[in-house]
Amino acid sequence: MLKYLNFSIKFFIIVSLLCLFFVFSTLWYFSIGLPDYKKLSNYQPPISSRVYSDNGKLIAEYSLEKRLFIPFESIPKKVINSFLSAEDKNFFNHPGIDAKGILRALVKNFQNISENKRLEGASTITQQVAKNFLLTNEVSINRKIKEAILAFRIERAYTKERILELYLNQIYLGQGTYGIAAASLEYFDKSVKDLNYIEAALLAALPKAPSKYDPFKYPEVAKFRRNLVLQNLEDNNYISKNQLKKFKNSQIKLKRRKIEIVNEANSYTEEVRRSIKEKYGFKKLYSEGLSIRTPLRVDYQIEAIKAL
Repeated sequence: MLKYLNFSIKFFIIVSLLCLFFVFSTLWYFSIGLPDYKKLSNYQPPISSRVYSDNGKLIAEYSLEKRLFIPFESIPKKVINSFLSAEDKNFFNHPGIDAKGILRALVKNFQNISENKRLEGASTITQQVAKNFLLTNEVSINRKIKEAILAFRIERAYTKERILELYLNQIYLGQGTYGIAAASLEYFDKSVKDLNYIEAALLAALPKAPSKYDPFKYPEVAKFRRNLVLQNLEDNNYISKNQLKKFKNSQIKLKRRKIEIVNEANSYTEEVRRSIKEKYGFKKLYSEGLSIRTPLRVDYQIEAIKAL
């Protein structure tokens, strides 16, 4: 009996050492040539430049990507809670990888395979930051391992608030918008700070598949996905059962943002665009978020067009 016990202990130790060797070898292999995660410290997202009339009305925008940067301190709790509930409810507790989430996805995917359904992912917000900023969208085991390694490194280097700030300003939310600030204007014509839980949940529903859940094109599908986020909000104790019932029954209300007299001022704003581009360059105009004030009088311009 003692001989068998000694053999079992030795076997366990050897297998454990081999497993550790395999894990460290794998991590070392995939760590070679990884992008430098430290560049996130100096990340400057491309931001839309905006042209205003004499009284501050928006009359034109120039951008490579529709984005307005918003610092973490200015992001409302409703928006944060909605995205955490939709994407990564354990974000503030895990070290970059959510072991519980991975296990839950594995169990769910066994069922999905048997029912021929789409497989679910288990990427944390930190992993999505690693993918969106530093890696490609390639679907492979190699990328997932690199993503995991980078997620651990990012978590050690930056605060949770900084990681969430990067994510919420970078994520694509459909209709050509990047980040929550631009998406809030595009879908509801309002600032992020004015969103309610129904609207915040709709935005949080979009990262999974912005085209599929586009509320302008597919309102019923978007509502279904929004209601799943609302259910998660209730599960996570961010909203009450009564609020959940009320919110789920509400219809999606959208309001496209309109830039005033955009057609009437086309010639004028085009001249402004040329002038700024010549003076400051293409990059500054289209990606550095210039705020351009002009002497254009909206009422005069409209009357001039009518007279012409």
